[in-house]
Amino acid sequence: MPLTPTLIGHFSQGDAQAVSRQNRLPVDATAPDTLLVATTSVTNDANRDLLGSTATELPTLDNCMQYRKLVWSYFRTGTAETTYRILARATDIAGAPLGAGWQVLATGTLLGEANTWARIEIPDFNDGYYDQYRIEVWRTAGNDYTLTSKIVGVR
Repeated sequence: MPLTPTLIGHFSQGDAQAVSRQNRLPVDATAPDTLLVATTSVTNDANRDLLGSTATELPTLDNCMQYRKLVWSYFRTGTAETTYRILARATDIAGAPLGAGWQVLATGTLLGEANTWARIEIPDFNDGYYDQYRIEVWRTAGNDYTLTSKIVGVR
């Protein structure tokens, strides 16, 4: 098959293929990666992350620089008013934070009634590409309850 001049081409079954409107460039659709599945007891302890840690320098998620966005899906078993805080930071090649502290990406109140799913995109605008994230939750009223979370990374 003779090739027509083009700037882009690909190989298919051992033959060079020109890219055109009729013969599009094949794309490998990458599925999101599951980064975390956790069940957290939501209490009134400030600074408790989804892993249950109150050590404020420890990340909830690490090695996330390849993801432009994270999607946090959660299931609440209670209706207690719950505050969340999403923090991020960059690290050097050895994994040490580049600066002191965290950058606050978002704060708010978890949405949803008891026994319902909801989701939050991290960050909610622009792209992420941060190395580490810390996601904290604490109830500001009501009783303790269980929060089940799943976070996926989107490239």
